Amino acid sequence: MPHEVIMPALGMAQDSGVLVAWLKAPGDPVKAGDALMEVETDKATMEVEAAHDGFLTDLRASEGEAVPVGDVVALISETPEGSGTPEPKAEPADGPAEASEGSGAGAALPEGRQVIMPALGMAQDTGLIVGWSVQPGTKVGADDVLLEVETDKSTMEVPAGHDGYLAAVLAAEGEDVPVGEVIAVISADKPDAPVQRSRADAPAAAAPAAKAPEAPTAAPAPQATREAQAQEAGPAPARRIAPDTGGRILASPKARRLAAQEGLDLARLVAEGVPQPFHVADLDTLRAMPPAAAETPAAATASGGAQCLTAEIDGAALAGFTDWLARETGHSAPRAAALAAFAAAAWHEAGGTSGAVSVEVPGVGPARAFDVAPGTPLAALAPGDATPAVILRDLARTAITGVQLGSEAVPVLSLTRQGDLMRVTLEGRMPPPQAITFLNAFAARLADPLRHIL
Repeated sequence: MPHEVIMPALGMAQDSGVLVAWLKAPGDPVKAGDALMEVETDKATMEVEAAHDGFLTDLRASEGEAVPVGDVVALISETPEGSGTPEPKAEPADGPAEASEGSGAGAALPEGRQVIMPALGMAQDTGLIVGWSVQPGTKVGADDVLLEVETDKSTMEVPAGHDGYLAAVLAAEGEDVPVGEVIAVISADKPDAPVQRSRADAPAAAAPAAKAPEAPTAAPAPQATREAQAQEAGPAPARRIAPDTGGRILASPKARRLAAQEGLDLARLVAEGVPQPFHVADLDTLRAMPPAAAETPAAATASGGAQCLTAEIDGAALAGFTDWLARETGHSAPRAAALAAFAAAAWHEAGGTSGAVSVEVPGVGPARAFDVAPGTPLAALAPGDATPAVILRDLARTAITGVQLGSEAVPVLSLTRQGDLMRVTLEGRMPPPQAITFLNAFAARLADPLRHIL
């Protein structure tokens, strides 16, 4: 069966992309991860990779053409001829589809703006709906968070994209939805009978009576409180239990963040049979549970419990500092050396006994260990083979925006980026006061690198 290649969303407020060039010819063999095409947005030009093995066939967009996000631009087929090619998706009808009574599977869909499953990653073909943030029939603004979507890379909040009322919800929490498929309708007027159904309940021939689909942006937006939405929309319907998720725990980003800050284990909710996806309100259930036998506060304190702390700072200062270091000293790895020096100094400040720091940068060779003796100039730092006391993972140039991998033999600092902000996550087993001092000292050096050399 052929796989569709869609125009992905490469920016936060992108609704189309210009196909600059095809990097493969029709009929060429491709492997997952091969660059297929170059796409230009108003921010940058990027290569888009294939998500499947096969042959590139059935090109549906030409170089120089602006293509809406979610539209199919080609197929990856089992043969170079592209046999078994599916027909392009039909345009929505001008009027509402005929349907039966109620707001369930057979209900006619109201008129309004279609909301499609956005492409939140370079090689994403589906998104898992973690949870709807708005009840059917509720008034929404264009920037209000409509739902939370999980891909294999991250979980993101998706805004409504239009002002109006959530007139139809066409996919349930816990369902995987192909990119570009309509998942909701936002109408200008408050609906008399909002439609709510799952993809499995959708009638085969039903089509929303809506205007041309406009892809919602993938930019995170301030989340309206669930309590206010619940008061406006009335009693919430019973939540479905998510289907088999392959061992993943479905939870909103806010619930994950609060659980990490408070040291709460979401797996205990799974074990107790609490329905997924988890939201902030479910944390009250988790807080009310008695401490696990192996995780009582006394035991954690005695053994130096595993910590997970985060800090956020402006990332511009570090970039400027490493550029200066490269110009002034000619250092071959200025960023890695600076990060190692900052981490070693912060570790000493927190009472650590060794200054060796292993710096890992995905896609840039093996990890490099810097043995940072007190007083060593930055220009003199060079990788060696010292046993690290701290591991630093520089993930700021990847698509990863959050980290919680669990503690290792030594403390681990992970750098990720969200827009102009840099997030630092510390994981490790150490007394809480030491963990706080270590992270705070390292984050302060990232925010103001000159304090390190002064």
